[in-house]
Amino acid sequence: MKRVVILGSTGSIGTQALEVCRWRGYRVVGLAAGRNLDRLAAQIQEFNPQIVSAHPELLPELRARFPRVTFTDQAEEVAAHPADVVVSAIPGLAGLAPTRAAARQGVRLALANKESMVAAGPLLWAEVEAAGGEILPVDSEHSALFQSLVGERLEDVHELILTASGGPFREGPEDLSRVTPEMALAHPRWNMGPKVTIDSATLMNKGLEVLEAVQLFRVPLERVRVLIHPQAYVHSLVRFVDGQLKAQLGPTDMRLPIQYALTYPERAPNPLAALPLEARLEFYPPDTTRFPALELAYAAGRMGGLAPTVLNAADEVAVEAFLAGRIPFTRIPEIISRVLEDTPREPVTWESVYRADRWARERAKECI
Repeated sequence: MKRVVILGSTGSIGTQALEVCRWRGYRVVGLAAGRNLDRLAAQIQEFNPQIVSAHPELLPELRARFPRVTFTDQAEEVAAHPADVVVSAIPGLAGLAPTRAAARQGVRLALANKESMVAAGPLLWAEVEAAGGEILPVDSEHSALFQSLVGERLEDVHELILTASGGPFREGPEDLSRVTPEMALAHPRWNMGPKVTIDSATLMNKGLEVLEAVQLFRVPLERVRVLIHPQAYVHSLVRFVDGQLKAQLGPTDMRLPIQYALTYPERAPNPLAALPLEARLEFYPPDTTRFPALELAYAAGRMGGLAPTVLNAADEVAVEAFLAGRIPFTRIPEIISRVLEDTPREPVTWESVYRADRWARERAKECI
């Protein structure tokens, strides 16, 4: 029986990963969560994991209710627990340390934490390869690229194309300066956490996915492109040097790429297999004038070094300020741009990544 650890078990990806474990009958041996006591307690009751991490304030009650479970406030300890697959779904750069801990175990890393690959892709790959492990993407777009590339030679790939739904402001309003958090959180296709939803509205989420694709598939930045696809049914396309295209299609349900990351190379049946095909499919380029965040991600990719780390950190701070009503929607990319201009020039190491992250957050707060 396959042993699975879920990092970020009470979040959207984590809860869906647990549903896939129900489908497949996998043994969930570890859970890492935060402050959601009720949801975490229900998960412990159902799956009976061996080790669980949570916020320190929850630990006394959890230990009293589940005396046979080992509890800790360090997600890294859960990530390092013996397992066959670790699902990395703790959002933001907070997920980097436990993702690294999992990578060092030589296991399959089902990666849903794009920030880890954006900020520390080469460092993470070095840990995985030294330990004899592997990385399989969970994000629907990157899972689709991975599936399209199976059996193909990377030198035959002309470009990777990521699709984006366009977010809530694809068709308006033209003036985005009066956008409220409530408007930005009303995504037409996806039910996600607030940070990712706002990033989808600015197209920064797609920019981060571009940078993730560069690191995951080890291709030059200029070979990764974005197209707007409102139906969100075609998750990505691969164009080969002979002009032919391969596309991966599927319903907008994250349980499908999660299951693929857990079962690969097997394709397992599931309750979603009979969902209908979309009848109408549209594709067109993104409007980077209205949504400059996407261009900022490409700029960070061209700068290289610590720039992707700085971009991610500044974006987290700017989005938080927008959600709190402290800045207008249009200032999110402005703040990111100002911080990106001052990116420290240092070699990329584990220490410099965390140092640049701290610096960028403080600099973004100054800009606010």
